[in-house]
Amino acid sequence: MKLHWSPRSPFVRKVMVAAHELGLAGRIETVRTVVRMDTPNPALLPDNPLSKIPTLVLEDGTALFDSLTICEYLDDLAGGDLFPRSGAARWQALTWQSLGNGLLDLLVLWRNERDKPEARQTPALLESFDRKANATLDRLEGMAGALEAVRFGVGHIAIGCALSYLDFRFAAWNWREGRPQLAAWHATFDARPSVRATEIVDA
Repeated sequence: MKLHWSPRSPFVRKVMVAAHELGLAGRIETVRTVVRMDTPNPALLPDNPLSKIPTLVLEDGTALFDSLTICEYLDDLAGGDLFPRSGAARWQALTWQSLGNGLLDLLVLWRNERDKPEARQTPALLESFDRKANATLDRLEGMAGALEAVRFGVGHIAIGCALSYLDFRFAAWNWREGRPQLAAWHATFDARPSVRATEIVDA
């Protein structure tokens, strides 16, 4: 399998954390693929017309995207249990994954807006991103006990990768302040071998 990959992408990291958890990392060839919002990558377009990563290309040429689909494919391939099969546990895991992915989407957009020249920034957008991110983190603080209580799965991966992305791209923001339970949970996430093996680097 070939994975269009970047060491800076939190969505790629989600896939690689899942692959390590499932014992599949050694079967994935990572291909450094640069993507930009304003310039489609011509080498990626044949596999993903959206020019987005992660994109996983199977041995038969089938391309899977995005991280939600790829993580579930890997779990099915390995016969894993990152995705509960049915019932309330499944809907909880998928909702947690959506919350983590949604926070990542928000943070990427926030960073793009923040890094514009000040004259081109939209203050209302910056305020909205700030309020939504803080509201999400406050919700996660209240969920920390539930995260600890159930088997590690795709929801934990998505939420953990989003919090780690905060440390990577919003290092000056002490998001842990006032959220001790979430901070403690994230420390246990950071200590997992799958997470340590996939640390984001700015390269």
